[in-house]
Amino acid sequence: MGTQYYVKRELPSIVAEETRLLYITRRFPEDETPQRILHAHQDCVEVLLVVGGRGNFLIDGKGYEVEAGDLLVYNSGVVHEETAREGEALSSYCVGAGGLHLPGLRENALLPDGASPVLHPGPAAEELRQLYEMIYRSLTEDRPGCETFCHFLLLALFSQVVRLSGDDPQPPVAESESLSRKVQEYIDQHYQEPLTLQEIGKALHLSPYYLSHVFKEASGYSPMQYLLRRRIGEAQNLLISTDLPIARISEMVGYETQNYFNLQFSKHVGVPPRKFRQGFRETERKPGSGEG
Repeated sequence: MGTQYYVKRELPSIVAEETRLLYITRRFPEDETPQRILHAHQDCVEVLLVVGGRGNFLIDGKGYEVEAGDLLVYNSGVVHEETAREGEALSSYCVGAGGLHLPGLRENALLPDGASPVLHPGPAAEELRQLYEMIYRSLTEDRPGCETFCHFLLLALFSQVVRLSGDDPQPPVAESESLSRKVQEYIDQHYQEPLTLQEIGKALHLSPYYLSHVFKEASGYSPMQYLLRRRIGEAQNLLISTDLPIARISEMVGYETQNYFNLQFSKHVGVPPRKFRQGFRETERKPGSGEG
């Protein structure tokens, strides 16, 4: 005679009718995908699972050391960047979803704002990897009914994130971290303007030297390095999601000339803007590809 087990607890309800999978991205060393510089997605939440290697991730102005098995949550609007450690081969899966509503949280947020975006699933990491691989395989093979199948796999993945986030204690926010967040938020709001370190210090009533020291300690970048990468990251978003001329995009992200924009973009991404856009347009035509 078999044994029957009953569900004992309820998870916060995810509105299944509105939540939708937008894309899944697989980034392995052999894929040779250009790096995405500091960027944010305003209309979706991303959940990334590191499946190999180690990296230094910058999320919402704070640096994190991550390794295989770690799960990262990027609420909508959160600026982030993933970089493999020198000599390491970083591999990951990432899903992007829109229309997510959880009780007490803003739209397209899986975690409360300010909560640690890095979760440590432990033994559950293998189960999560299987969920990602099923979604990826189903979409790339374009199986009949794959959209519905992947939708419910996505809900299973999000339910695991909600459970894991409840298990992770949140450390107190240090004063220096709070100050670094203010610097980051100011740059994020004004990166289209011709900012200088002195102007940031004046706006925040802080010594330029002090704010630069605190910010680099938290993020790994000086404020001016962050500004440059923030502009390039937003340019990447516009190159992927719009048909705007490159000259117009360079203006929108704060560059006075397209030539200087092209130079900085190529230096930090590895390819010029036009080639970057063409590469992502070709990727979009392949089933199962996405933004990342």
